[in-house]
Amino acid sequence: MSAFFWYDYLIFFIVLAISSCTGIYYGCFGTKQKTIKEYLLGGKNMATWPIGISVAVSHFSAITIMGAPSDIYKFGAYYTYSTIGMALLGLISIFVFFPVFFKLQVTTIYEYLEKRFDHKTKVFASFLFIVGEVVIVSVSIYAPSLALSAVTGIHVYYIIICVFGICIFYTTIGGLKTVVWTDIFQSGVILLSMFIICVIGLNTTGNFSTLWKTALDGGRLDILNFDVDPTLRDSFWTFVIGFTFHCTYYVSLSQSGVQKYLALATFRDCIWAVVFYVITMEIVELFCVFLGLLAYGHYANCDPFTTGKIQRHEQLLPYYVTEIAGHIPGVTGFTLVGLFCATMSTISSSLNAISGVVYKDCLSRFLKKDITEKASGRILRVIVVITGILSMLLIFVLQHLGDILPVAVSGASIGSGPILGVFFLGFLFPQANAKGAFYGAIVSFVFQTFVLIVSKMYRYKKIIVDVTLPFSVSGCWTNGSLASNSTLSNGFSSPNNVTINSELSHYYNCMLGLIVTVIVGLIISYLTNKNDPPVDKELISPVVRRFVKKDNKPEIDSRELKALMTKEYNTQGLEK
Repeated sequence: MSAFFWYDYLIFFIVLAISSCTGIYYGCFGTKQKTIKEYLLGGKNMATWPIGISVAVSHFSAITIMGAPSDIYKFGAYYTYSTIGMALLGLISIFVFFPVFFKLQVTTIYEYLEKRFDHKTKVFASFLFIVGEVVIVSVSIYAPSLALSAVTGIHVYYIIICVFGICIFYTTIGGLKTVVWTDIFQSGVILLSMFIICVIGLNTTGNFSTLWKTALDGGRLDILNFDVDPTLRDSFWTFVIGFTFHCTYYVSLSQSGVQKYLALATFRDCIWAVVFYVITMEIVELFCVFLGLLAYGHYANCDPFTTGKIQRHEQLLPYYVTEIAGHIPGVTGFTLVGLFCATMSTISSSLNAISGVVYKDCLSRFLKKDITEKASGRILRVIVVITGILSMLLIFVLQHLGDILPVAVSGASIGSGPILGVFFLGFLFPQANAKGAFYGAIVSFVFQTFVLIVSKMYRYKKIIVDVTLPFSVSGCWTNGSLASNSTLSNGFSSPNNVTINSELSHYYNCMLGLIVTVIVGLIISYLTNKNDPPVDKELISPVVRRFVKKDNKPEIDSRELKALMTKEYNTQGLEK
């Protein structure tokens, strides 16, 4: 890879400085984030489009930008179907979950679990969220740091410490407003960098028709696979079903996503924020698909994996950028800073969300009831610092577990699957009780952990491997002549005892945890629900509320629903 020049370092410095200054402004000037509501919810006066874009930016991160194009390059453009899953996700959020969260006006969404079930279910779900977020934060920072290290010569750990330190700094002093507005700035950098690479890449390849023909000939557009086999790594149903449930957790049922939506004044604003989120995500996903196809168009006859020029999944995009644009001043630096913007957005959102969950769901019971807002703010900031440091230390373990995208998805599913299942029990199954939810989540967590450990052991021993699409090296020049080994059917040579594609697709892992939690939870609830009190209909999703037996709680009438869509409800709810 080409070396960094002074203007590349200048681009990095400017972006990091703007992010830090945003934190300084909201932490030391403006409202100064004096109260818990200001620090965690931005004072509940945020605008719709910044929230929607902020959720999107914190969601896709460098894991998506680097992992998705590499997946498309190696396995085909199945990722295109994620656009369908994203649209379904928006509908699920608006109609199933957000009406309940917004009406309850909770600070953390796990407070809902205490209202619906009990305290221990809330604490366990909070613990699983924290574990999953720490994993995602750790994985997301490693890949772009590795790429920057390759072009600068700076040790990867020094880069990680520097970027993590800046994220911890501006998140600690600035709270949610800093997170959101740095996300807006960083989203502009990300989208602009992706657009520039797409333009340069298409110009390098020739034109769109040439790119399309190359992708067709290489099998990268053979994506009309509607087989329902869940062990297929990629298929139509893998993304429409598995990907949708996977993303439902992050947007609709995780604190880092829902917290930002709850910072809005009305439910109508929340709906529009979801719309902005879906639009932003669709744009990013299409960019990722196009980048993957461009990379294949460039390396169709000289695969960098086969030739040994790159060894890791996530190195493809940075290597491709330096090949096609390394001679253009500032492009390499701007592209890499775009990757870091995506990573910093994920880190800051997660740290802010974790601080709220730890404080409200874990520590608040042990603190004095008359604790001042100033003391609470200090505790929140200390939690951010401690969490950031622990996430940095975890990187030393996760870097050895394989390709970044599957590791991130499957690793985080240890927590996301059980949490998704618990919320589904609460929202959609009125017969579910506290015992069922708690023990269902525990069984699912143990099961998911066992599956992940066994899977990684098998992959480490090469008992299970993924089959890539064919690669070619017929266009590679070695010692002044073309390579003699013109085509390789796979990117590896497999021994006789290798099992190919025999495990559940990583996109189904979250759904698997959901299914285990719901089945076990409903069985236990059926066996132990003799003395359960009636379920408050306000805690049940509107899509199933009509089927709930009448209790002593009145249903939401049309006047209250109307108020929910306006500032009238928000004002009344806060006064209560």
